[in-house]
Amino acid sequence: MCDTPRVFAISDLHLEGADPGKTMDLFSPRWQGHFLRIREDWERRVGEGDVVLIPGDISWAMRLEDAVPDLHRIGALPGHKVLVKGNHDYWWSSITKVREALPKGMYALQNDAVVLGGIAFCGTRGWPAPGSGEDGERDEKLYRRELMRLEMSLGHARALSEDGRVIAICHYPPCTGRGEDTPVTAMLEKYGVSDVAFGHLHGTACCGAFTGVKNGVKYRLTSCDCVDFSLVSIL
Repeated sequence: MCDTPRVFAISDLHLEGADPGKTMDLFSPRWQGHFLRIREDWERRVGEGDVVLIPGDISWAMRLEDAVPDLHRIGALPGHKVLVKGNHDYWWSSITKVREALPKGMYALQNDAVVLGGIAFCGTRGWPAPGSGEDGERDEKLYRRELMRLEMSLGHARALSEDGRVIAICHYPPCTGRGEDTPVTAMLEKYGVSDVAFGHLHGTACCGAFTGVKNGVKYRLTSCDCVDFSLVSIL
């Protein structure tokens, strides 16, 4: 890839894996045929040299072998795809096995980064900030672990970046809906990230996410039902 690619993002596809009964329209009629709508928008807008970021919750599958059909459905679409794990991606265990199962042109991030078209892409799942859940001790441990993973990924991205541009993806929102500073936002700023795509939120929670520019970093919510099942343009 010599030319700078266009970059898009869409998250929380929640494909059904091996269980045809696990469809999102069980939660809301808005989800009826949702992947068809995503695919039509994707095929209309994305070229083979472009990049699509997918910040987690890709498949309901519990095992990798059951997620493979979903991965191939995504892999058949145009462009390069960059993935991070979501909280419902139980099929994502060994990163080596996940990468072996991915179709050509799909990249799974875990503690590292990938460069496509001169842009470095990095990210991690993330976790809710301590105090926002019921298990404070567990939340603190997982939050700090994800923060370490993010820093490793950011370090790789900064070392690999060819033109200085670093784009990050997280499954969980990096900050509160009020846009308050967090250890995650501070780290993104420290490493000079230009854009962040995140997901996890659905339904009425879509309106509570912080989107826009904060201290030079542009944040975008990309959960597919929050963006009318259309890809979000990043670059």
